[in-house]
Amino acid sequence: MFFTYLRRELRRRRKAALVVASGLALGIALVIIVSSVSSGMNKAQDKVLESLYGLGTDMTVTKAAAAPGSGGNERPRFEFDAKDDEDETQSTDRVMVQGFQTLAATTVDKVGKQDGVAEAVGGLSLTVMKVDGQFRRGEFKQDESSGQGGQGGPGGGQGGGNGQPQGRVEGGGASFDVNSFTVYGTDVTQQGLGPLTSSKITKGRTFKATETDAKVAVVDSAYAKEKELAVGKTVTVSGTKYAIVGVSTADSGDAAANVYIPLKQAQTVADSKDKVTTVYVQASDSQAIDTVKAAIQKNISGTTVTTSADLADTVSGSLSTASDLASSVGKWLSIAVLVAAFLVAGLLTSSAVSRRVREFGTLKALGWKSGRVTRQVVGEALVNGLMGGVLGIAVGLAGAYIVTAVSPTLTAQLGSTGGGRGGMGGPMGGGGPGRQTASKTLDIALTAPVSLTTILVAVGLAVAGGLIAGAFGGWRASRLRPADALRRVA
Repeated sequence: MFFTYLRRELRRRRKAALVVASGLALGIALVIIVSSVSSGMNKAQDKVLESLYGLGTDMTVTKAAAAPGSGGNERPRFEFDAKDDEDETQSTDRVMVQGFQTLAATTVDKVGKQDGVAEAVGGLSLTVMKVDGQFRRGEFKQDESSGQGGQGGPGGGQGGGNGQPQGRVEGGGASFDVNSFTVYGTDVTQQGLGPLTSSKITKGRTFKATETDAKVAVVDSAYAKEKELAVGKTVTVSGTKYAIVGVSTADSGDAAANVYIPLKQAQTVADSKDKVTTVYVQASDSQAIDTVKAAIQKNISGTTVTTSADLADTVSGSLSTASDLASSVGKWLSIAVLVAAFLVAGLLTSSAVSRRVREFGTLKALGWKSGRVTRQVVGEALVNGLMGGVLGIAVGLAGAYIVTAVSPTLTAQLGSTGGGRGGMGGPMGGGGPGRQTASKTLDIALTAPVSLTTILVAVGLAVAGGLIAGAFGGWRASRLRPADALRRVA
C-alpha cells in the first residue's frame, strides 16, 4: 500500500517533484565540480612541488644563510692568458657551488639518525660558466691634418715636431660567448630520493649503483635537444668529458638540472671534497614532518630546514589564485547553494502538504495515524532527494569531464625565497648572498578527477536533502486534523 500510494502521488505531482529534485541536483552538482576541481588543484600543486625537490621528499636541509658582511659574498673571476695571436680563441671555465654554501657530507648521516627520518640523501648543486671568444687589436689611424713633415721627427715618431703621434685607435675590443648550465651531483647508490625522481629516463638508462666515481652523465631532454646531445655522445664539464648514458624528461616540464653526474665526480670538478649543498629528507610519518623539522633544527646547528608546506607558500600565479578561489569561494558557494536548495525543497514540500489538507484529513478520518501520514510524506521527499542526487551526480560528472577535456592551463610562479631552489635547496636554486632564487614560471594543465568519496558525499547530500524536506512536510502533515478535511469538503 505504501509504495503504491507513493508511486501514484509522485506521478500525479511530477512538476513539483521535478522542481524539488532540480534544486537539490544543482547544489549536489556544484559540490562535485568544486570538489573535483579542488582535487585537481592539489594535484597540480603537488606536481609543481615535485618538480622542485623530487618525488618523495618531505623536507630539505641546507646551510643557514651567512650573515650580511660575513664574507660569504663571492664573485666569479675569469682569467685569460695573454697571447700574441689575436685570432686565437680564449677560453676558460668556472665551476661554482650554487649559493656558495656547502655542508659537510657527514651532515647526511647526522640527519639520517634523527628520530622520524626514514631516509636522507645528499646532493651537490653546481653552476658551470664557460666563457670563450677572442680579443681584437685596434688599428692606429693618423689624422690627415697632422701633415706629412712629421715623419722622422725627433725620436723617430710620427706627427709634429713634438714627436707625439697625431691620430687615434679605431676598432678593437672583444667578443665572448657565455654558456651557463647547471650540474647536479647525485648519490647513485640512493636514487629513490631527490630531484632526479621527478624525471623519467626516456632514452638510455639511469646510473648504476657501481658508478659512484665513473665519468658518466644523464642529461635533461630539453638541454640535450638544445646542445644536440644524445646517448653515446659526451658532455664536457670543466674540461672533463662524461659519457652520456641516459636522457631524462621531467614530468612537469621543468628540469631540476641540465646535467646529472655522480656525486663524487661533482665534488671533484667543484673542488668540494666531502661537501654537499642539500640533504633531501623523507619522513617515516607524513603527520610528523613538523616534529622532524624541529628535531633537525635543534640537533644540527647551522642548518635551515624547509618543508614542502613552506615551499607551497612561495607558489603564486594563476594556479595559486585558482586554488584559493576553489578552496574558499567555491566551498562557501557550494554550502550556500546546498543550504538554499535544502530550504527550498523543505518549503515546497511543506507547501505541497498544505495543498493536500483535504487528502490527508480524509486519510486520517479513514483510520490513518499521524505517523503513517508523516512516513508517506517523508518517503515522497526522500525519493525526490534521490532523484535530485542522480541528476546532480550526472551533471557534476559532466562538468568535471568538461574541465578535464578542456584542460585549462594555469601558471605557477615560483617566487624568490631562501634556501636554494624554490626554497627547498634544490639543484636550480641560486642561493647566493641572501640565498635568493630567481623566479620561474611553470605551465600546468588542470584536470578535475572525481573520487569515489565525492560520489558518496553526493549520495549522502541527496538523502539528507530528502530527509530535510520530508521533515518539513511531515511536521506539517502530522498537525492536520480530520475536521480540516470535512471543512474543505463542505
